[in-house]
Amino acid sequence: MTQRPIARGPNAGLMRRTSARRRATRSAAAVATGLAVALLAGGCGRADRAQQGGRPPVPVKVGTVVRKTVPVGFRAIGHIEPIQTVAVRARIGGELQRVFFAEGATVRAGSPLFAIDPRPFRAALAQSQAELARNEALLAKAEADIARYAGLVKQDYVTKEQFDQINADAAALRAAVAADRASVETARLNLDYCTISAPVTGRTGALNVKVGNLVKANDDLPLVTINQIRPINASFSVPAQLLPEVIARRDAGIRVVAAVPGGPTPAAEGILSFVDNAVDTATGTILLKATFANEDERLWPGEFVDLEVILGEEPDRVVCPAAAVQTGQQGQYVFVARDDRTVELRPVRVNRLDEQEAVIDEGLEAGETVVTDGQLRLVPGAAIEVGSPEAAAR
Repeated sequence: MTQRPIARGPNAGLMRRTSARRRATRSAAAVATGLAVALLAGGCGRADRAQQGGRPPVPVKVGTVVRKTVPVGFRAIGHIEPIQTVAVRARIGGELQRVFFAEGATVRAGSPLFAIDPRPFRAALAQSQAELARNEALLAKAEADIARYAGLVKQDYVTKEQFDQINADAAALRAAVAADRASVETARLNLDYCTISAPVTGRTGALNVKVGNLVKANDDLPLVTINQIRPINASFSVPAQLLPEVIARRDAGIRVVAAVPGGPTPAAEGILSFVDNAVDTATGTILLKATFANEDERLWPGEFVDLEVILGEEPDRVVCPAAAVQTGQQGQYVFVARDDRTVELRPVRVNRLDEQEAVIDEGLEAGETVVTDGQLRLVPGAAIEVGSPEAAAR
């Protein structure tokens, strides 16, 4: 190994400082070269990742555009009410001896509901019948006297005044017999009223009087209330501007579909049965009613329901899920999913939409796939991954 000579003399310090500066310069150059290579490599990696779609795909939910027949009509919120509501009251007073039904049960028209103690009314009927029999016997004798005294008065064996008295007594007895017959009929009715029957077929409510209590005739508190719920009505109000269309199509029959909001049961279908004869001047609306068969009793008095009044049908219309339609500064649009798993922003012209579906006039064709959830993270050309709506919300 060759050894470097050691500098000596007055210039030795200067030579050592010059050599150190040269070594530092070479080291800095080497470091700069390494950093440049590293930065270049990193930039190339980012470029490669950008070319490979470095932004992860957006999870979305999609729906399909279809072509089908859609109903034409309007929606409203209705209130379910029974066809008839009957408050059952006693016509006579007495002790309630028996109840023939269970609370909340369905009863048929004419079936017995309550029994009131009949013994006082049987006694009153027997007394009225006895009074009638007594007065009928007296009337028979009075009429016989009239026939007998009619000949005697002609022969002056009986005075005219006596004969008039006999006729008056007979007339009074006839009136008494008529009154007794009315009393008998009243007593018989009161005895019949001891058994209270259902006036209509329907479902009973809560029982307000228990067995053993004394009931009053025509008391303010009914014994029970019966609602006729098969069939049943839904009443609702709509703007008066819709009245001409309703009137024009009423004779042909207007279908009405009722659904309980959030209910698990399917919708019930009925028919428009009533249009009020005047518009409410305070609200500018008109009252309508629809009747439903309600054989399965899915509609219940007092419920609020979503109603769809179907005035007609439009065939061969393009329909997409309503959740796919978005509104921007340029109007309404949808994101259409392409075959390469990217999206296209497509302006559309919507004819009408509701909570479930949108009828599209322009912009979509049947068979296309549209994004229904996750649109907030999308831009035109973005990659997508079809998944659950929960994933799209994250």
